[in-house]
Amino acid sequence: MSLQGDDARRLRTRVAVFACVTAVALGVDQITKALALTKLSDGRSVGVLPGFLSLRLLRNPGASLGLGSGATWVISVVAIAACIAFVVMLMRTTSMRWTVLLALAFSGAMGNLIDRIVYADGFLNGKVVDFLDYGWSIGNVADIVLMVAGIGIVVLLFMGFPFNDDSEGSEDEPAEAGDRQMQPDGR
Repeated sequence: MSLQGDDARRLRTRVAVFACVTAVALGVDQITKALALTKLSDGRSVGVLPGFLSLRLLRNPGASLGLGSGATWVISVVAIAACIAFVVMLMRTTSMRWTVLLALAFSGAMGNLIDRIVYADGFLNGKVVDFLDYGWSIGNVADIVLMVAGIGIVVLLFMGFPFNDDSEGSEDEPAEAGDRQMQPDGR
């Protein structure tokens, strides 16, 4: 099945939005990580919001909260699969909301995957550059972007915003649980 006219234009628009959101989010993530490597590599901690946030460089081989630090390559393979899945989902959605959230999720996964590839001394075993120290956890911009995407996806699911808006209604309105399409005979 080939895309025709408006469908092709809408897909191009969604791809462009996905690319722009990804470029900005990945750019901010990679620039802040480069700054952290440059400015914090001496081991110091810089207070930003006392008792809540400081800047401290940490090289994390694991996932969130350091989990899976002995299986860094597995985390990398999962991140590659997730990035592929996000692109496939982009091609299947017709919703701009979902497009933006998929771009954020892709950016977060890709931002940390880049670290695992660039800083590897073996097969996909590099350590992620973390520098945002919350006191109970330490992360980076990619982690924040992933969290925003995850929360946004949950909100869209709970509010009933469709992944594909095949109806004639507006994408700006959530689908109602009892909504159904009318039959040609009006039923």
